[in-house]
Amino acid sequence: MSEAISNSEAQSPTPLRMPGDAEVPLDYQIKPASEMTLEELNPVNPHLFAQNRWQEVFERLRKEDPVHFNESPLAGRYWSLTRYEDIKRVDTDWENFSSAQGITLGLKPGTPLPEGMLNVSMFIAQDPPVHDVQRKTVTGVVAPGNLKNIEPLIRERTASVLDSLPEGETFDWVDTVSIELTTRMLATLFDFPFEERRKLTFWSDAATAVPQPGGIVETPEQRREILLECLEFFTGLWNDRKKNPGGDLVSMLAHGEDTKDMQPMEFLGNLILLIVGGNDTTRNTMSGSVYALNQFPDQYDKLIARPELIPNMVPEMIRWQTPLAYMRRTANHDCEIGGKQIKKDDQLLMWYVSGNRDESVYENANEIDIERKNARSHVSFGYGIHRCMGNRLAELQLRIVWEEILKRFERIEVMEEPARTYSSFVKGYTRLPVQVKRKA
Repeated sequence: MSEAISNSEAQSPTPLRMPGDAEVPLDYQIKPASEMTLEELNPVNPHLFAQNRWQEVFERLRKEDPVHFNESPLAGRYWSLTRYEDIKRVDTDWENFSSAQGITLGLKPGTPLPEGMLNVSMFIAQDPPVHDVQRKTVTGVVAPGNLKNIEPLIRERTASVLDSLPEGETFDWVDTVSIELTTRMLATLFDFPFEERRKLTFWSDAATAVPQPGGIVETPEQRREILLECLEFFTGLWNDRKKNPGGDLVSMLAHGEDTKDMQPMEFLGNLILLIVGGNDTTRNTMSGSVYALNQFPDQYDKLIARPELIPNMVPEMIRWQTPLAYMRRTANHDCEIGGKQIKKDDQLLMWYVSGNRDESVYENANEIDIERKNARSHVSFGYGIHRCMGNRLAELQLRIVWEEILKRFERIEVMEEPARTYSSFVKGYTRLPVQVKRKA
């Protein structure tokens, strides 16, 4: 694989872009959803999420148009699925609804790849049998036995970070705690040079960011260069692990029968998948849980009084936060969903963030209820063959962080509204100012 870096233009099906995001001007002023026509409602507008205005759009779509059609010059025809049951139906039917054309809103068939864009391949954006054998290669790192082995390390690092927090002083929870803890975990899973671990965070953010002036990436060309640097760095690790294998993800890919001959863009795609999957989802729920408990202080009081509720609180936080707002599938055939005629090659966006707020499934769905009986039925991890392979690791990290928080702090107080990610795919936070009060 190492000598193949020069072939980095190899074509494969997942462009690193989100056309729906890129088409929205940065100075876009959002009208209230109640003042828009149904045709004007377009959930891929990243301003909805950056401004925390997404709820009203999905509430209206669930009630009035749960299988909602949009069309754009770049993406072509796409449908937004906003009800729980429709999302679950499509997510569990890979034979009729394919992942092999990409998992985010992409270019319509036949559209030339814009200059500066990389096409990558990743196993989550594949159908069986390719998906199954590549996924199986790396699942051992999050197998129950391995999670049991690394739990003491997670707890030790969590305690160290929490013990270092300043008291009576405002600091950014996102950077100081959420990013730091998840990046330390990623470095362990990849056996990545620990002192350079923040590169993983940077590459993850660059892979999913919408290019904008002053942003993490300003142009598609800049993102391309950043991700090729990621590929070059990991190619060095690959070459080392070929000779000196360990129990890490790079070693598993380098020696797996079905992954050892990957082309560079396939290697890069799977790296991005594993980095983003291990970084964005956990870190944003870690931040979201602090914010949520401040929004619902009665639930915070209940948690403090009854720490034994943490195992149920964790999936409830994952439901409420929904760190990846949607996943895409592509129709293999003409079909019907919710009375709407879907055409072959139409894109379908399964809005997990909406399914998790479906009032027909979750009572008082917009509220946190740490005793919610069906919290584990959330769709944040997906369903079927593409269900998030790291879901147990994410839950483990979140459980440990809250067990250790409750040991140390009377409360974590949010000092001002968080800054949110400018994206309709990654639903997260870029800054969350807090103060902590330690127990006597």
